[in-house]
Amino acid sequence: MASAFIAAITLVFVIYAGQALAEPEAAQRPTWAELSVDQQKVLKPLAGEWDTLRPWQRERMLEIARDYPKMDAERQHRVQERLTRWSRMTPYERENARKKHEKFRALPEEKKQELRKKWREYQSLPEVKREQLRRESPEIYGNDELDN
Repeated sequence: MASAFIAAITLVFVIYAGQALAEPEAAQRPTWAELSVDQQKVLKPLAGEWDTLRPWQRERMLEIARDYPKMDAERQHRVQERLTRWSRMTPYERENARKKHEKFRALPEEKKQELRKKWREYQSLPEVKREQLRRESPEIYGNDELDN
């Protein structure tokens, strides 16, 4: 039984590894140079790392670039800020941001609304007050990763 399970796992691994080796170039497309001028303009903060992004990350960014022209100016500005902030994060910071985002998405809608309200209240405080809160409670206010 155990050997059959190991054989099945090995077979699955070999199949997926074979696919990855058979089409390495397809998985890395499009390259930065292959993007349209409009896509490059939207995704400019990621230019230096585009060719190292995983395929699913590229797909997500291409979706953003596709939807960008339909966004109002304020939303476009937010997208640019977020892409710039993301491009400056370390891999560790990115993973933390992903985990926090998933945790937030799993919350009940009422809790999400409550947290959004608190965040807006915090954002509306003068910078001096926000700095004071960050010093007094770094475990709560010390990280701007959720500044969305």
